[in-house]
Amino acid sequence: MIKAILVFNNHGKPRLIKFYQYFVEELQQQIIKETFQLVSKRDDNVCNFLEGGSLIGGSDYKLIYRHYATLYFVFCVDSSESELGILDLIQVFVETLDKCFENVCELDLIFHVDKVHYILNELVMGGMVLETNMSEILARISEQNKLEKQETGLAAARARAKPFSLLSSATGATILSEFHLKIEILLVECPFVNKSQLNLGACVYSLLSNRRITLTFKYVFYFNRSSS
Repeated sequence: MIKAILVFNNHGKPRLIKFYQYFVEELQQQIIKETFQLVSKRDDNVCNFLEGGSLIGGSDYKLIYRHYATLYFVFCVDSSESELGILDLIQVFVETLDKCFENVCELDLIFHVDKVHYILNELVMGGMVLETNMSEILARISEQNKLEKQETGLAAARARAKPFSLLSSATGATILSEFHLKIEILLVECPFVNKSQLNLGACVYSLLSNRRITLTFKYVFYFNRSSS
């Protein structure tokens, strides 16, 4: 079982952290620091796995890693996992990132952390390996991208759509809307305007959007009660 997946740069700055066993945040930071110290001091010509640090389980766990340019990809696993199998999994993960981001670099992991986590979840879930076939993983990611584009298109269409139609006349106003409306009517007496001159004096609205849109309108109608 995979206990943790850590990705950090050559200076020990974490870029992707995923623990499949609960640790308090302070202990997580200590584990990252200890793992970086263990991995970074190793030469490039030595094997890519070693015993885990004391904080993460000691000799009962292994650290399996690969070093790509400025990033270390480290998987902490127990004795049931194959070292070579995990090395292949790291390679699949990195190649998938490279396909999705076109020459992936450290900045992609910083600015697209949600997508990186989604890709990782296609490979590993709950500490168990789900998929190692890169073609299948890319197919799932492509489907997700299509859904995101559809949702983006629908959101843009709603933003461009005219939310309401307001037709004002001497007898009042008609509102045609596809949205839920909250309307506040304010009548103000004004001695300077005849009753027949019913005008739309002001329209104040505020837009509050979450999942659904609520519009609040305030209309001020002026009339002269004494002239009736």
